[in-house]
Amino acid sequence: MKTLQVGDKVPSFTAVTQDGSPFNLSDYQDTKLVVFFYPKASTPGCTAEACDLRDHYEVLNEKGYSIVGVSADDASKQSKFRDKYSFPFPLLADTDKSVIEAFGVWGPKKFMGREYDGIHRMTFVVENGAVTHVIDKVKTKEHAAQILAL
Repeated sequence: MKTLQVGDKVPSFTAVTQDGSPFNLSDYQDTKLVVFFYPKASTPGCTAEACDLRDHYEVLNEKGYSIVGVSADDASKQSKFRDKYSFPFPLLADTDKSVIEAFGVWGPKKFMGREYDGIHRMTFVVENGAVTHVIDKVKTKEHAAQILAL
């Protein structure tokens, strides 16, 4: 797993949001884009993380941040997740894992002694197409504070 680091250029991408509309990285050149990767929609940790970002969305937005969440869930599951918790930001349905692999967050994980491949919970701040910050130890219930402290 080769994860993008601070200073790396993010490969240009287009992905599908929870409602099937296209999401283009190039549309966010003039903003600080928070790209947060989470393993699976509607699981406890992922819900806590996304809800914390939702609850602090206005403050993050006032500081110039736009937000997008990414997982390998399909658009229908992402749509249900977004609608259930009223997220004001898009969720990408990266079923082919092209965005996940471009950022380098897919790889070996361990849980309860079992090893498997999956999405590592990580967040990247992207400005002008390059990574400016990486949060690799995400605190799901305090994630907005981690971003605001950058």
